[in-house]
Amino acid sequence: MTTFKDNEGRDWQIDITVDAIKRVKGLLDVNLAEINAPGSAEGGGVPLMTRIETDIMLLCDVIYALCKPQADSHNVSDEQFGAALGGDAIAAAHDAFWRELADFFRKVRRGDVAQAIDKQIELVHAAVDRATTAINSVNVDEAVEEAFGSQSTNSPASSASTPGR
Repeated sequence: MTTFKDNEGRDWQIDITVDAIKRVKGLLDVNLAEINAPGSAEGGGVPLMTRIETDIMLLCDVIYALCKPQADSHNVSDEQFGAALGGDAIAAAHDAFWRELADFFRKVRRGDVAQAIDKQIELVHAAVDRATTAINSVNVDEAVEEAFGSQSTNSPASSASTPGR
């Protein structure tokens, strides 16, 4: 069981069990038991693992479904749950989810799936790092000059603003 704290200061426990996987499947039609299966046509051909890692709303929905019994006992709706997940809270929930899911697969002797989860996270972090480097390397002045050409700021005023001669 892994815990995280939301922006309201509430503690949430993610405990992935067969029952929890069934609950996610029933509520979202998302089968965590097939996390590394090839993507379906409905999912755009993207594996579920990748969809959850890159779709923040899907991630929040999955985490809510996992925490639903706790949410119900505290009268927290899915909207309230989502509203309390921002910034550090969503990062903590993300990390707790993936740790717990990988741990679940290790315990059921599916180390291959746990390794795939670890590799997926590593891959996404590397892609984000590369994108960040590319974005930071953009020289805004050069990009504008390339797009619009060099514009002189000493151009004469337009004829409409020049007094008649």
